[in-house]
Amino acid sequence: MNGLPAEVLLATDGSPDAALATRVASDLCSRAGSALRVVHVGQDISDYVRHFEAPEEYAFLFADEARELLEREVRSIERRGCAVAEARLELGDPVEEIVDLAEDLENGLIVVGSRGLGPVELLVLGSVAEGVVHRAPCPVLVVRGGEGCWPPSEIVVGDDGSEEAARAGDLAARIGGLFGSEATLVRGLPRPPRRLDDARTREDEHRSGQKEALRRRASELARSLARPPRNVARVGDAAALILDEAGASRGTLIAVGRRGAGAGDRGRGAVTMPLLGSVSTKVLRAAPGPVLVYPQDA
Repeated sequence: MNGLPAEVLLATDGSPDAALATRVASDLCSRAGSALRVVHVGQDISDYVRHFEAPEEYAFLFADEARELLEREVRSIERRGCAVAEARLELGDPVEEIVDLAEDLENGLIVVGSRGLGPVELLVLGSVAEGVVHRAPCPVLVVRGGEGCWPPSEIVVGDDGSEEAARAGDLAARIGGLFGSEATLVRGLPRPPRRLDDARTREDEHRSGQKEALRRRASELARSLARPPRNVARVGDAAALILDEAGASRGTLIAVGRRGAGAGDRGRGAVTMPLLGSVSTKVLRAAPGPVLVYPQDA
């Protein structure tokens, strides 16, 4: 399937954010030929019913409402002309149930909605989207930004030289290729040291090497895109650089790896590169538009 996901797992809860994720997942599956699987995780109140000796009918009512919600979502997807390969109703913790189902995906991608309030301090920590991103065994596309966020007009890829960052870039480029998106490849460089001249020379050589590596990486991604990506290699915090390139546009898809590590930070005393492991969380919490996160062990 040319590097695109064979299966997409859409997690929905009937909210406006989930409705946007439904539109994105349907569109992506229709264009990529991916099988779409849908899950809704309803509230399991069986323990509550037993503990408070409430009528057992309460549990059945909650389950019926959850089933009706799932059926509405499936009908909505089918009206968009996209087939649903499987619809699952689960009861319990949303993060646990979604992650468990993702274990069975073949070359899979999870799509989930999120409000995305912008500044880091305004995002509610512990959200379902963030929990799924941190625990998922496959890449996760967190959808936010309203109707204007999809299809993405631009792709911004955070690159630190790690395998997971490379895979995030590959998948993002292939998604962008479906829509003719522009692309920008971003790499943060270490700050110049206040050291002796020979050390500064080695630092300059290292930074020059990183810029050349970024150019090679851009050439690789260009194969999936309508136009070659721009290269941005600057000194500074990686998350800030990525978010700065994305700007305030909700139609920009950001792609990063999770727990990424460049080769330069493994040796004692070596020049370190900004790690995208922590960057992925910062970007996820602050980005105004959709974010694609690719885990290290996928």
